[in-house]
Amino acid sequence: MQETYTFKEIPSQRPNTPLLNRIDSPAQLRDLPAEQLTQLARELRAFLLWSVGQTGGHFGAGLGVLELTVALHYVFNTPEDRLVWDVGHQAYPHKILTGRREQMDTIRRKGGLAGFPKRGESEYDTFGVGHSSTSISAALGMAIAARMQNTGRKSIAVIGDGAMTAGMAFEALNHAGHLHADMLVVLNDNDMSISHNVGGLSNYFAKLLASRTYNQMRDSSKKVLQSTPHLMALARKTEEHFKGMIAPSTLFEELGFNYIGPIDGHDLPLLVETLENIRELDGPQFLHVVTTKGKGFAPAEADPIGYHAINKIEPVPPSKPEPVPAQPARPKYANVFGQWLCDAAEQDDRVAGITPAMCEGSDLLEFSKRFPDRYFDVAIAEQHSVTLAAGLACDGAKPVVAIYSTFLQRGYDQLVHDVAIQDLDVLFAIDRAGLVGEDGPTHAGAFDISYLRCIPNMVIMTPSDENETRQLLHTGLVYNGPAAVRYPRGTGPGATIEQALSGFPIGKGRTVREGSGIAILNFGTLLSSALEAAEALDATVADMRFVKPLDEAMVLELAEQHELLVTLEENTIAGGAGSAVTEFLNSQEVVMPVLQLGLPDVFIDHGKHGELLSDCGLDAKGIRKAIAERMERLQHQSLKVVK
Repeated sequence: MQETYTFKEIPSQRPNTPLLNRIDSPAQLRDLPAEQLTQLARELRAFLLWSVGQTGGHFGAGLGVLELTVALHYVFNTPEDRLVWDVGHQAYPHKILTGRREQMDTIRRKGGLAGFPKRGESEYDTFGVGHSSTSISAALGMAIAARMQNTGRKSIAVIGDGAMTAGMAFEALNHAGHLHADMLVVLNDNDMSISHNVGGLSNYFAKLLASRTYNQMRDSSKKVLQSTPHLMALARKTEEHFKGMIAPSTLFEELGFNYIGPIDGHDLPLLVETLENIRELDGPQFLHVVTTKGKGFAPAEADPIGYHAINKIEPVPPSKPEPVPAQPARPKYANVFGQWLCDAAEQDDRVAGITPAMCEGSDLLEFSKRFPDRYFDVAIAEQHSVTLAAGLACDGAKPVVAIYSTFLQRGYDQLVHDVAIQDLDVLFAIDRAGLVGEDGPTHAGAFDISYLRCIPNMVIMTPSDENETRQLLHTGLVYNGPAAVRYPRGTGPGATIEQALSGFPIGKGRTVREGSGIAILNFGTLLSSALEAAEALDATVADMRFVKPLDEAMVLELAEQHELLVTLEENTIAGGAGSAVTEFLNSQEVVMPVLQLGLPDVFIDHGKHGELLSDCGLDAKGIRKAIAERMERLQHQSLKVVK
């Protein structure tokens, strides 16, 4: 099988993989002779390319760790030895080798395999992960449990280089070194900036530093020099300088780890030999492997960001169909934000953009090019991004934090203490609000209305379309205080976007449809479904725009004129916008039925966005059905009262 593929060469039919077909568990992998592992890796790469081409999904990261995955399962006794994956989208090869090869056609689909490690899916998925930088903490916990139980099992954390930018990873490293934990941290480094360290000399010294002979000599020397502290200190310094000449080891050594590497993460025999040596060592070990993201797929090697994930590759039809007139592409909500930020920065030189490693996802690429001095990618450090914004606001800047809803949860303490308590002028552009489809519960923005609404000083805005997103972002920017605008993944309904930045009055909604009996109070981008349901029910529809401050006058007016109020949001019902409405009515001693529609009190699994909305009763059919059932019960109760 070939080593490197292009789009045209991705297998359209399932490739012939005789060795891989025999592997239904890592135990069977470990039965193979070592000389067959390279052929297995070739087959695994061909199968992965074909599989993801059929389904779409995360792509580059899995190709990059393919040889490392084979080596880890070959050397360590998984699942008894605990293997924890960080940045979980790199775990596709792991899933294939751990009994899920024939289920890969279901990945990220409703009822199928998750796109990330998931404890309930396999005993080999030792820790569920969607966010990054958690693996070292989790593996350390497992290492401590093994010590408490005296089992002798190993713990291995595989962390991507981007995940090493988060403070949590270094907190765990510091603790592991302090405890002298029996664990291995593997840094999967796909940053080309250190590729010059990979080669014969580096590989030689990596094997040396991992060898039993070297480590026995190291430990014996320490015992001999224990009684002469000044010689002990000199020896330690000499060793550090020696290692520092060949590898960036000093930081990890100072944290208490034995640093090994960097080595070529695609040299399978070298990986196996190095891991076998490390397996015999006690205490915290740190293995630095250099990989190429997208290895084996030429377009992904050339553009690892663009090919982080791919869509399903559709087969080429035998004959060309008649050309369909091109429809103008609707902008994604992220595109609306990206254009707005550039326009705002053009008008106001105080505007700064901050992102925790989501430049492309949040559409900040153009901003970063046009305003490089006002663009700050802080890497995977959400807490820092929020407090950085607070510091900017203290001295007169207008910081905009572009952050996914689920990632803002990681900076919640900073949001409360550093921004809200000080009432600082920070705007949060909250992307991926609501359900996110195939990425599942780890990435769903299900809670932001609830966790923001309880914070004093916050203004919370829920635009219903592209134009409202642009105008409410401007509203939040000119507001002097903490504000948040939440918007979903993907495209909107195609509203005409007004280029002028006029904004909207704070805390004022609008009536979109006049009806009778029922009033639907919509918060966010479910407005089109609300209108469709309202047509069948002859209901009033209000586009509320603001969760906080709530348009209290509108709520009271709708309550006076209707028999039932229905609140609608793509956020958990608990503590959400509907709760804000009922709390306000209660404060005004207004007694009337309110039906709260939103996400139920469960974690919503992965699937297509439309499927999940339907399951939650948040499509037009589900909204209409829920309202009709409540009205029927209200009428039945009225008849009972009359009798």
